[in-house]
Amino acid sequence: MSKSAFVTDAINLKSYNLSEADKIIVMYSREHGLIKGVAKGVKKPKSKLGARMDLLVANKLMLYHGKNLNTISQAEALNTFNKTRKDMDKIFYSMYISEVVHNFGVEEDPCSADIFDLLYEALQTVSEADNKINVLIAVLKFQLKMMRISGFSLELDKCLCCGKPIEEENMMFSEKLGGIICKDCNEHYGLNKVMHYKLRDFLSVLANTEFDETSEYEQKSTEKICMVCFELLKSYINSHSAKKFKSSAILQEIA
Repeated sequence: MSKSAFVTDAINLKSYNLSEADKIIVMYSREHGLIKGVAKGVKKPKSKLGARMDLLVANKLMLYHGKNLNTISQAEALNTFNKTRKDMDKIFYSMYISEVVHNFGVEEDPCSADIFDLLYEALQTVSEADNKINVLIAVLKFQLKMMRISGFSLELDKCLCCGKPIEEENMMFSEKLGGIICKDCNEHYGLNKVMHYKLRDFLSVLANTEFDETSEYEQKSTEKICMVCFELLKSYINSHSAKKFKSSAILQEIA
């Protein structure tokens, strides 16, 4: 193999037109974090890269280093997450997941292996989910684990102000502070987002449950509870991202 070439596993996150035939593919790789590569001729009907450059496809790639951009030479599909492409809910939430990684991922990320594996497992779990509740639970687990890896882990056990454990009582949630505040301390903060302790318990369990495990909380969860948690975590993630999220616009383009 040439010194200018390298091989990596990567998942396609975004793409941009470069010319009539070429595209720039933004990917998250297991070894190098966020990377970009030119897929030459990919828009031609007989392209050797073809559908492997579609969004939400995991590939084993060979790339060549360039002055400004790498060039994708070969691609072997590892997973196309095919069941996702037949369900609009799965498409939307998979796009959201990939956008979180795009917004928080960096080049030569020291946590690249952990983030790649998390993204891959989350996309696979969403793809195989048999109902929307299971899709949402997979996304919730991803949100919690991704923020932990990125250094923005939520504090869900103790009050961020006084450090007192909060058990069977309601509490306030602070996106800015990144966790919960007890009612007494909230007299100084004036927060208005109330979190029921059972909702907190649900999130705490999910944060420490693997994708292939099913907790008692998951078995009892409803779509409404999952949506409340998703919107709460999405809002928290948005508040810590330097880039705006465009998942809704992407969904409209796909439709």
